Amino acid sequence: MTPPEGAVTLDLGYAEQGRIEKAFAGNWRVEQKPAWLSLTTVKNPADKTLVLDINGVDRNVAVAPDAAQPQLGGVIRIRWQAPGSTEWITSKWTVQARRFVLSGQVQWPEVSGEDATPTPEDVQPPAAGEATQVIVKYRAAAVAQAVGAQLEQVPGTAVGSGLGALSGVQRQAALDSAGRWQRGAAQVAGQLGGQTLLAEAADPEALAALLRQDPAVEYAVVSAPLRSQQAVTSPQALAQPVVPSDQYAPLQWAFRTLGYGAVWRDIEAGGYTRPVTVAVLDSGVRYDHPDLQGQLLTSQEGALDVLGFVPAAPGQSAYDNGDGDGADRDPTDPAFQGRAPQSHGTHVSGIIAARWGEQALSNPKWSPSGVVGAAYRAPVRILPVRVIDALGNTDVAQVVAGIRYAAGQTVTLDGQTFRNPAPVQVMNLSLGGQISAAQAQPMCDAVAEARAAGVLVVAAAGNYSGTTPVYPAACPAALAVGSVTLSGASAPRHSEFSNRFAEVALSAPGGTGLGTTFNGGTLNKTPVPDQIFSTDWDYAKNEPRYAFQAGTSQAAPQVSALAALLLSKGVTAGPADTADRLTATATDLGAAGRDEYFGYGMINPAAALGAPPVSATPGFSLQSDRGQSYQPPLDAEGRFTAYLGAGTFTLRGGIDRSGNGLAGEYGEAGAEVSGTLSAAQPEVQLAPLQLR
Repeated sequence: MTPPEGAVTLDLGYAEQGRIEKAFAGNWRVEQKPAWLSLTTVKNPADKTLVLDINGVDRNVAVAPDAAQPQLGGVIRIRWQAPGSTEWITSKWTVQARRFVLSGQVQWPEVSGEDATPTPEDVQPPAAGEATQVIVKYRAAAVAQAVGAQLEQVPGTAVGSGLGALSGVQRQAALDSAGRWQRGAAQVAGQLGGQTLLAEAADPEALAALLRQDPAVEYAVVSAPLRSQQAVTSPQALAQPVVPSDQYAPLQWAFRTLGYGAVWRDIEAGGYTRPVTVAVLDSGVRYDHPDLQGQLLTSQEGALDVLGFVPAAPGQSAYDNGDGDGADRDPTDPAFQGRAPQSHGTHVSGIIAARWGEQALSNPKWSPSGVVGAAYRAPVRILPVRVIDALGNTDVAQVVAGIRYAAGQTVTLDGQTFRNPAPVQVMNLSLGGQISAAQAQPMCDAVAEARAAGVLVVAAAGNYSGTTPVYPAACPAALAVGSVTLSGASAPRHSEFSNRFAEVALSAPGGTGLGTTFNGGTLNKTPVPDQIFSTDWDYAKNEPRYAFQAGTSQAAPQVSALAALLLSKGVTAGPADTADRLTATATDLGAAGRDEYFGYGMINPAAALGAPPVSATPGFSLQSDRGQSYQPPLDAEGRFTAYLGAGTFTLRGGIDRSGNGLAGEYGEAGAEVSGTLSAAQPEVQLAPLQLR
């Protein structure tokens, strides 16, 4: 009988299944297995054979952005106990599998010309020639001019002639200085301004040293040689992207990923003249946050809290929404014992419309400038409508009331009638739940009514990680938004928490909850996560703060902000054409075309708004139909080999003109080619991707 602790090595190669058999009559259990492996165990009591069946290999697990690891390896750890024994024995069995192979080539545009040479110049310029001149700056212009005149006298003229206009001190200084020039065998080569002379000498270093000893000289330096530093020229004049100077703007990676540097340059050029209001139906806001001053509509301008209040009474359940009163015109997100630690509505509002530049502060420890909002100088403001209580809860009836109110309908709450004096153009719903279509019908009706009234309703697709529809995002008239985060490659990946379902229309940066990837920045000497940084409130200290949050709640306002800018610039005029423009210009990620991970793709503000190009950089990315992005290295001929799992992969390439690092988006020269890997087809050679 084979000892159960005997060594085993199983090499699956490209196979999906495998088997390990051991003859043994005792007890045993699997204590550890690789995450990429699924298995079942069978014990045959008749022949005492113990079977471990490998019935699945997920080669997509832990593929690095460079997709450069050709093999998976791991250990199955088994614990054994012989019949009648109390001792457990541990066996470690090695298992390995080859990843599938995708290879291809990116062919950059071919350019030819008889007057061009293919041999590149060295970026490091060659050494320049030796210097022969010295720049001499005098402390007084009169002395400099006198020295120049003295040295340029015709031979035989008495020394000191022509100095009569100087004071005695200046006259002596000029004579002494001219003598130093003569000892250094220097000649005047020119005059570079009133106080500066240019000297020519056989030994310029020695002359400069001699003249630096002259009290009348401010400095004397050898005219150092320089070289042209032009390495690459671009035939197309490019606009310069706007880079905000606010203190925490470097932490707002989402705006860089979306190419907002080009958009903000476009806003500076003018044209964003139409006022737009975005209703944020959320937990309320903090009007006292300095980075939102002037960006929020007030109670006199239509802000509303729809939440009721039920005091304790016999036979009736008490309910406190956090502010101790019922529906009213104050949507402030209140302090409340045991409340959620962050102000969700304040965070969402800051993504859209946080102020730029210096702020009026009452406390010197607060940031003087904070973060920036996508709207920049465009006339975009927030209408706060409080529909979520201080514990983070709401229900369908409260959301329906908020939607109908923001869209301009009359609602009656706690015996009071409210009507929005200025209906909004965009509505942001960073809320929802996995409820049935029947339960969601009142919300879907309200969303459809808002759409018919001219309001684009943007809703978060949900953070439940699955494929169950989330409402109101799944309502037919809503625009459902999923989340992407950074990937380490050239294109974002699908956020692991973001729900996937057929109604998802678009994606936008919402970050990741894993805490294992970082956006390249640091905050207080700590690496910061791939989450969205925005305005928030510290309820423990009762003061403003800034914080990271992740979720489709953060992705939805990215879309709402872009929709508002489209309307402000006049690119679109209503909900239908705005939705069409958003989807038509989106950056296709994952599987080609619309898919459940990304919808039509990630929003592309620069393309949607027709912003000017701020870059002209070629690039490529490799996208999987499971929402991942890879960047395999290219050789000198543009060839690559990527080691991946099963799935369909799309190679995209083109020119990045928005400065966001993604090449071949809408309006950029691009091309793509796809291939599918599987156990039946583990090695695929793509057709060359020709960029033009």
